[in-house]
Amino acid sequence: MQLKPILEKLYAARSSVHLANDPLSFCHRYQRSEDQEIAGFIAAAFAYGNVKIILKNLEIIFGRIGSSPRAFVEEFEPARGLELFAGFKHRFNDGRDLCALLLACRSMLEEADSIGDYFLGCYDAAADDITPSLIEFTAAILAMDYSPVFGCRTIPGDSYFPFFFPSPASGSACKRLCMYLRWMVRPADGIDLGLWRNVSPAKLVIPVDAHIQRISRFLGLTGRRQADWRMAREITASLRKLDPLDPVKYDFSLCHLGISEGCDGKDRLRCLKCPIAGICSVGAA
Repeated sequence: MQLKPILEKLYAARSSVHLANDPLSFCHRYQRSEDQEIAGFIAAAFAYGNVKIILKNLEIIFGRIGSSPRAFVEEFEPARGLELFAGFKHRFNDGRDLCALLLACRSMLEEADSIGDYFLGCYDAAADDITPSLIEFTAAILAMDYSPVFGCRTIPGDSYFPFFFPSPASGSACKRLCMYLRWMVRPADGIDLGLWRNVSPAKLVIPVDAHIQRISRFLGLTGRRQADWRMAREITASLRKLDPLDPVKYDFSLCHLGISEGCDGKDRLRCLKCPIAGICSVGAA
């Protein structure tokens, strides 16, 4: 069986049920693109760990942010934020880290009016993909002044704020940042938002989480075992052969085979009705 026709059917089968089970759903709560951009930046940052806990903690964050994430960030005062988010915890990150993230958002808006325009200042349109752009973007954010949150110019060693901004330079797969870029850059299709039109979807690199890592190996999209930047680029290169202009088109669909449909590569009964069973090394075995 050919890979592309099956992935196209999988892409067409995306649903509101899948979206509701995804951090991206928080962007869709807002009508204004300015709010969606900020909501996505926050939601992507905390999109690690168990999906139910992710959604629960994002409900807490956005419940306190209110009706306009953009307005909240524009008016954000770290001292008030530290009070508002006191006691907040999402695995490694706490209320201080969240406030530093909000301060980073405010700083980008003050400098460039939007996160998208700030990213464009780091964007290398001539590069093969977003690797150098992401390296510069994360370095610039980590170099900002966070003393209003931490009380010192440098980020303290007991803060996990840098965890929000890994870099391809260190070999990280940068899953959450790649996911945010997918949300912002890919054309609006009912799932992704297409807000950043000056960044080419052809330059995107697939967000590699445990589901994409596993399913991509089942489909022969990568021979690597470690979920790092090299694997992300290798999977993307395989998908680019199917769609050179939009290589991460199938990311949401493939990922939700695991998140929403329960694919773990072990339950053979699930394989019987899986839409990719005919091309998957597990389902076809």
